[in-house]
Amino acid sequence: MKKDTYEEAIEGLEKLLSEKDELKSIAAAKVRRLTAELAGPAEIGAVESDPVKRIQTGFDHFKKEKYEKQIALYWKLAQGQTPKFLVFACSDSRVCPSHVLNFQPGEAFVVRNVANMVPSFDQNKYSGVGAAIEFALLELKVENILVIGHSCCAGIRNLMSVPDDGATRSDFIEGWVSICKAAKATVQKQSSHLSFDDQCTHLEKEAVNISLANLLSYPFVNEAVVKKKTLLLKGAHYDFVKGSFELWDLNSKTSSFLWK
Repeated sequence: MKKDTYEEAIEGLEKLLSEKDELKSIAAAKVRRLTAELAGPAEIGAVESDPVKRIQTGFDHFKKEKYEKQIALYWKLAQGQTPKFLVFACSDSRVCPSHVLNFQPGEAFVVRNVANMVPSFDQNKYSGVGAAIEFALLELKVENILVIGHSCCAGIRNLMSVPDDGATRSDFIEGWVSICKAAKATVQKQSSHLSFDDQCTHLEKEAVNISLANLLSYPFVNEAVVKKKTLLLKGAHYDFVKGSFELWDLNSKTSSFLWK
């Protein structure tokens, strides 16, 4: 909106408020917010082009709108964390699990990587993932592990595009996404009649099932799920194009819940 246009709009609102005293206390804050929003695009663009300013404004907003309004929560969290969830999510900038599921600080212990994959137990490889699972289970005593796949996943498209001869174009990507190559084989067998994009959508979900199965290869996970029954494993798929979220159990492998 052009400057003269929003200034006229604000002037009109202020005039209306001056004529109706009973609205002043309610609307004054909204007028200030509207002023900032209407004046913002150029200023926001300038801030976003400067990474330091973007970080500063982001923290300023967090401190004012969240931290200062929940100081008691942060004091409590200083004494320790007791999250109920261990969440595996993709590193994709569009699918932050705390944003999508409204997790509050202290609710979820989160691991993010390319294509939200969980490798099978191996003390010599992928130790960062293993350490996160071990810490979540043995130290934090989480009660749920949730693996979330998502729409338009570039990591999954990379997996779907890996040549059958195993040729690689990168130092790390193909090797990493091949953790779920069994899921690719399943999709190719069952959905070869579908387009590449549709196969990728199926693979986004099937790869989650491979990760759920891989979780059971960790002795402390297997014990908690099978013997003690103190841990639940769930798979999910978030479609940010359709605005939907699917959730399923370890054994069902198909959607038990779908929220749109």
